[in-house]
Amino acid sequence: MITLRLAHSPDSDDLVMWWPLTGMRDASGEPVPGTRGEPAIDTGRFRFVTRGDDVETLNKAALAGDESFDITAISAAAYPRLADKWLITACGGSFGEGYGPKVVVREDSRIRDLDSLAAVLRGGGVLAIPGRNTTAFLTLSLALSASSHAGETLPRVDELPFAEIPGAVAEGRAAAGLLIHEAQLTFADLGLRPVLDLGQWWDGQTLLPLPLGLNVIRRDLDARFGDGACDEVALLLHASVHHARTNLDDSKRYLRLHAAGREEWHDDALVDRYLSMYVSDLTEDMGERGRNALRELYGRASAAGLCPPTDPEVIG
Repeated sequence: MITLRLAHSPDSDDLVMWWPLTGMRDASGEPVPGTRGEPAIDTGRFRFVTRGDDVETLNKAALAGDESFDITAISAAAYPRLADKWLITACGGSFGEGYGPKVVVREDSRIRDLDSLAAVLRGGGVLAIPGRNTTAFLTLSLALSASSHAGETLPRVDELPFAEIPGAVAEGRAAAGLLIHEAQLTFADLGLRPVLDLGQWWDGQTLLPLPLGLNVIRRDLDARFGDGACDEVALLLHASVHHARTNLDDSKRYLRLHAAGREEWHDDALVDRYLSMYVSDLTEDMGERGRNALRELYGRASAAGLCPPTDPEVIG
């Protein structure tokens, strides 16, 4: 058996996508009683070991040339600087289809729209973000460049773990916060209100889904494990996502086994809503629509000087 190391975000969509590769195991890695903890799909000659980490941490690791993983989640925004060593898989991506990361403020904030957001940020207000390499920040940068305050001083940003951003805004440590993951759905609980939905903004600009996260595999798998290994692994990843989507009760059971510190994962309605958004048909196979969305994102970002020119290479 060949062991492949797969890194993913600790968020519910990634946990759901990849549990079929390792089986029904609890947070300590032990098989769940009543199961043997074996993969839910036939993984052939490969064995998968998974690890969760914040997506910006994974972005930085890949950008630094870390070879600890064979497969990893990254932000779509990070890929142009990684294209020489990594291939995008057609499955495992997250896309906002008319929805996406949100900029939120306190209820008493004077920020009401994109222009007033830009004015406050360009005037010295702090923006809390989940990382400079995230697609959320790239897309917000594109939106701000289109505002009436474009060309002025760049905003001050405070990079925080995504789960800490709503609190930073609520406590007044940041004028606005850029939210990803489930915080997009729960921010109102802290008395925050939305100013900008980047998925809606992108849809209005392009009529395309907004590529957010990608799953990528190392290009050298063929050299290490024989011709066709990259395609072979991509098919297994697709099978995992398909199994997770067609066995949703098992997927939600797996989430509950890993819900320490994530009380929202016990809320069936919220989990169903979030998974329907980010473990979608485009997650199972981005198809030509997803590829076009990536080309559009990289084309606009490159034209704005925010990333190198990139033609995304997708397999599977």
